[in-house]
Amino acid sequence: MKYGFILPWGDARTAADLASLAETHGWDGFFVWEPVWGIDAWVALSAAAMVTSHIRLGTLLTPLPRRRPWDLAGQTATLDNLSGGRLILSVGLGATDANWLAFEPDPGRRTRAELLDEGLDVLTGLWAGQPFEYQGRHYRVSPTDHNSPPPPVQQPRIPIWVVGGWPSTKSMRRAARYDGWLPNAIVSGSAGPPTPEQVRAGTSWIRDFRTVEGLAVDGYEVICEGTTPADDAGTAARIVEPWREAGGTWWLEADWSQPRQSVRDYAEQRLAAGPPRHPDPDSR
Repeated sequence: MKYGFILPWGDARTAADLASLAETHGWDGFFVWEPVWGIDAWVALSAAAMVTSHIRLGTLLTPLPRRRPWDLAGQTATLDNLSGGRLILSVGLGATDANWLAFEPDPGRRTRAELLDEGLDVLTGLWAGQPFEYQGRHYRVSPTDHNSPPPPVQQPRIPIWVVGGWPSTKSMRRAARYDGWLPNAIVSGSAGPPTPEQVRAGTSWIRDFRTVEGLAVDGYEVICEGTTPADDAGTAARIVEPWREAGGTWWLEADWSQPRQSVRDYAEQRLAAGPPRHPDPDSR
């Protein structure tokens, strides 16, 4: 299992400092979230890339339906090159909260799903290089070689983690076709945090789907998140264990309840304590 940390609040300098600390203390990934209006995630990750050498860097997550996919393709390819191939891109429909609606109307869940699917098509098509042409309902792209950025270092593409709502078949198919599943649970039409049992069921479904589709099962990531204590390694490992047994391949330390004014102190303490690894190295 690999271990990452999500920074709930903080500017680009804070992200750089904490990513370096995370790398020093054995974490495998460092993530920031991408708001509609707020600290720019890509500037923060670029700052982090300049002071680290091997830790993975990414968003958790990018609301792709409200992004122009060609803008995102350029940003991600640039950062993947800057970091030497360490970027992970996480995408979903996005949460239409007050921070979104203050600037843009919600086109509706169905339209956002269409924009997500087409955005992924355009993004991966542009990463693959020119000539690329696309005709969709929402996006149309003609081939162009004008000032195209270098392709990403990672091939065949930058890893893409996608939100999937278990047991929604359409949502799960989308996640299963890419490189990692960010689990949600759909209950009575609403999405929420999953249980380990739901992660286990969804992971089994994804493995079956990828086998039928001729896609590799090994290397596919299942990403679980939660909060563990910094001062009790045994308890921390026990919190993570059910998720690992359910098929999780990444644990992301994510405490979204932290007040902004104290988040740096919390993050420094948690990162310095190290990841909540299982004490048996063979079970990682």
